[in-house]
Amino acid sequence: MTAAVQPAALEARGWGWRYATRRRWAVRDVELRIEPGERVLLLGASGSGKSTLLQGLGGVLGGADEGETRGELLVDGHVPTDARGRVGMVLQDPDTQTILARVGDDVAFGCENLGVPRDEIWPRVREALDAVQLDVALDRSTAALSGGQKQRLALAGVLAMRPGAILLDEPTANLDPAGVDEVRGAVGAALDRTGATLVVIEHRIDVWLPLVTRVIVLGTGDDGTGDDGTVVLADGSPEAVLGERGAELAASGVWVPGHPPAAPPAPRTEPGEPLVETRALQVSRRRGLRVAGPFDLAVRAGEVLGITGPNGAGKSTLGLTLAGLIPPEAGAVRATPSLAAGEATDPLAWSSRTLLTRIATVLQTPEHQLLAKTVREELSVGPRALRMAPDEITARTDDLLDRLRLRHLAEANPYTLSGGEKRRLTVAAAIATRPRMLVLDEPTFGQDAVTWAELVGLIAALRDEGTAIVAISHDEAVLRALHARRIEVGR
Repeated sequence: MTAAVQPAALEARGWGWRYATRRRWAVRDVELRIEPGERVLLLGASGSGKSTLLQGLGGVLGGADEGETRGELLVDGHVPTDARGRVGMVLQDPDTQTILARVGDDVAFGCENLGVPRDEIWPRVREALDAVQLDVALDRSTAALSGGQKQRLALAGVLAMRPGAILLDEPTANLDPAGVDEVRGAVGAALDRTGATLVVIEHRIDVWLPLVTRVIVLGTGDDGTGDDGTVVLADGSPEAVLGERGAELAASGVWVPGHPPAAPPAPRTEPGEPLVETRALQVSRRRGLRVAGPFDLAVRAGEVLGITGPNGAGKSTLGLTLAGLIPPEAGAVRATPSLAAGEATDPLAWSSRTLLTRIATVLQTPEHQLLAKTVREELSVGPRALRMAPDEITARTDDLLDRLRLRHLAEANPYTLSGGEKRRLTVAAAIATRPRMLVLDEPTFGQDAVTWAELVGLIAALRDEGTAIVAISHDEAVLRALHARRIEVGR
């Protein structure tokens, strides 16, 4: 049985943070106090500063060379960097928290850094892995885990340290429904055993409402200078905040139960010709280790093919194989003459430049495909590779900045964006070259209700224009809204 811990108090006193590469404050003038043992759900529109605040409390924002701060941010009355071990955090991108090559060593890493006695570490490691239902060997390669499994691994590493506060940034975003229930259950059980403070960011709030006692909503304010930043819009019990201000919050982008976002119309026409076909396809990330298949399927113009299934089943691997980015384990992927347009029929043989106008891919983790120093430059990477005229590049870039609500971030470094903003950026960059087929891995990750509706509407418009869409997602609402034809990938 996990021992109780001394729960941590968290406080912001007029706190703000501005990245060195951005003109505006990501967070500004936040005033709040979270008492020891409270369980808080932190809400707000995409880009409202939720992750920045959490990273500040976790002591991982960086120093003066990375940004400018004002006010105070405290953990038990101390600056977060002086409160070592009091806060455990799971970030949006679990890859950034995967440190070591083997699962057991990775979970043990935090405990070792805190000086936990060796004979106590490994019982903690096994207990934490059991708590998050990550049933793999201790010597399993962390690189072989799926995105959802890596999220459980990161959470296990936090639970093993037994911190006074647990900070979770969209911990269930890439998990299948069973995994969502297991992770929430693991967090709840850990809180019940330890009494730790909880702050969790999650757009789909119904998952966490049974567990939390307080809701804080962040939003954009204006100090009169045009320098927008983040302020506290609402703070109180879930019943008070969501019941009394539900409609207002939903309109601002907060996911509020009973206020679903608008869905696009049904497809205007029947699906067109096949662009990619597979025969007896088996897929694998590593040669000799089949993950999923065989598949006999067709990806058709003007249709959304939805790929679903549990974490670790091979959904992302199937998507990468269809996109011509990794070789099949067995069987074949073939582009039809309409898509190949004189190239080889195997997309794996195509150059990156050839792929640009034929098959574009949005990876599950946005950071894995960011290339440029600014958002505007990121959107122009593909068009420049195609040697488009400067005026055409500018026109396409400006259009995408507006359509995906990224105009105010045009000169920002992509790595300083929120998770939801990064996802919209990678989608925008993928469609900048107007490919005929688009493979999207968790396309609505990190989106608020407003940007979710806009992004789904954009995908539907591409479908109606004849683009073939492959959508890999645990978000059932996305697949329903897009009228996707589904392929279930089993373990």
